Amino acid sequence: MIPGKKFKISLQKMLSRGNKIITQQSEINFAQADKMKNILVLIPIFGTILFVVLYVVATFLYPGGSQADKNAVGFSWTNNYWCNLLNENAINGQLNPAKPVALTAMLLLCFTLAYFWFLFPNKINLSNKLKLVIQISGTLSMAIALLLFTNINHDLITNLASSFGAIATIGTFTGLYKNKWFGLFAFGLLNILLAGLNNLCYYNKALIVYLPVIQKITFATFLIWVCSITINLYCRQRTATT
Repeated sequence: MIPGKKFKISLQKMLSRGNKIITQQSEINFAQADKMKNILVLIPIFGTILFVVLYVVATFLYPGGSQADKNAVGFSWTNNYWCNLLNENAINGQLNPAKPVALTAMLLLCFTLAYFWFLFPNKINLSNKLKLVIQISGTLSMAIALLLFTNINHDLITNLASSFGAIATIGTFTGLYKNKWFGLFAFGLLNILLAGLNNLCYYNKALIVYLPVIQKITFATFLIWVCSITINLYCRQRTATT
């Protein structure tokens, strides 16, 4: 064989091997990028789990006192509110060591929900206007909720945060309905009913004794709803990348 021809064949083989290596490396990089995207979608679930863990830890640190008994020892799941864990002093007057843990949990939850409301509209088929409405109202709701740690009127902050949260939630309902996720849509309606029951108990002195329990049930149901939507987003994205 002519030397020049041998060299040409060898060069072609080397280039072919090089192209294969580059292609394989590109495929690996794409696979890793897809894996990272999938993990990022699951952040609301990770954040929720960590919040629950910190919440439980905070309840063990709470000295005592509730709306039913100011001298009670420890945290009562039936008589104490979540916000009791955030106070400087417990209802029984003692310094509250649960506050730093509860504060961390609340900050984490606010960032988790803000991230969820930023993520959700980007992962489903919605108009740009509705996407912005969900993202802006959801972020504002969580940003205002952070003011609960200040001396600003508690009810004012709660009502403002709830109002913007309601707008983001309505946008979420719209997205679920348009994408035919009817099971999650129905589950969301349960959250609305529970929120209404919370308000009924809050403004009715005869029913307020039941509010701590209903509040926790509502909170848990809402977080399960958010996590369920997140799982659907994850499955949808994973299917799209395989």
